[in-house]
Amino acid sequence: MQNGGTLLTILLLLGTIQGVITVVVLYRLKVNQKANRLLAWIILLISLACFNLYLLEAFPDSNSFWDVVQAVVPLVVIMPVGPLVYFYIRALVIPSYTSTRVDRRHFYTVILDLLPHIVVIVLIIGGFFGLLGSLPLGNIGDWIDTYNTYIDIPRWISLVIYLWLSYTFWKQLSQAEKETASAKWAKRFLIGFMVFSVIWLLHLIPYSIPAVSRYVLGAVGWYPVYIPLVVLVYWLGINGYIIGYKTLSKSSVSSLSKTDIDHTVTALKTLMEEEQWFLNPTLKLQEVVTQTGIPQKTISAVLNQHLGKSFNEYVNTYRINEFKKRLLDPSDAHLTITGIAFECGFNSQATFQRVFKSLTGQSPKAFRESQG
Repeated sequence: MQNGGTLLTILLLLGTIQGVITVVVLYRLKVNQKANRLLAWIILLISLACFNLYLLEAFPDSNSFWDVVQAVVPLVVIMPVGPLVYFYIRALVIPSYTSTRVDRRHFYTVILDLLPHIVVIVLIIGGFFGLLGSLPLGNIGDWIDTYNTYIDIPRWISLVIYLWLSYTFWKQLSQAEKETASAKWAKRFLIGFMVFSVIWLLHLIPYSIPAVSRYVLGAVGWYPVYIPLVVLVYWLGINGYIIGYKTLSKSSVSSLSKTDIDHTVTALKTLMEEEQWFLNPTLKLQEVVTQTGIPQKTISAVLNQHLGKSFNEYVNTYRINEFKKRLLDPSDAHLTITGIAFECGFNSQATFQRVFKSLTGQSPKAFRESQG
């Protein structure tokens, strides 16, 4: 298996290099940055794990430099992958989620990945200053080997739990939301990770049994797990970039699917009808873009070519409808027409009068009188 092993080792290195390149590309995408950067972190952690195995396989003989590097530098950091997957799915399918902060408490379990490295660093510092005396380094090495053997169990459990949470979240989306390109990719993304979790489990079970662990590693090593990881790096990077690029390049309604148009219209209606953003007299299109995560050109195209309105016309329609309701509401009887107009989001009497007549064909005063 020497030639085959050499080829597989080269694949690990190529996967690491590809992963680093992909991370840089994803970080430079300007659309839905939080989702892309979460994906970049997932790919980076996977790539570092592949690089760790590459070092083990490329330098099988004892090498003091690489031994120190792997003992001190945490290259295998897997516990955060599950939470990163969960938050990536949320940020991907709900653009407005990008304005919220990721809950850092989900990442506290990273201490499980870092613990053996912390122990080694403490021992090195303590030994350098002569604070720890004579240490049974052999016993410590055996403890670290045993720890690294069984730490994969909570790593796998964590990944599976967060995959389940992510799928549960995706399943609760409306049918229209599930038809968007981002939601479809999110489903494929989760399926890909689920397949990998099964492959990992099939290797993890015999690896965790002392009686067969040495035989498994001698026969196939970690390649059955890490070669799929290399494939995952390429697959995630290519598809993640394509999704980001497609979102960035959509600039007209002709390039938007019906589900994309419906998603934009729904997002706008939510802001106007449920959250009443039209009451803000200084509301700007850029604020809507920031809140929804939908590109400005997409919103403008949907409004202009699908709804037949500019952004200001769209917002003022809601303001006028709100004005009509309040004008006839006895609780607002103490307010003047202009006062009610200002309460509904207008900041200019002239603009209000012009917009109202344009939409209703009569003046505000005439409208009130016609309602008797």
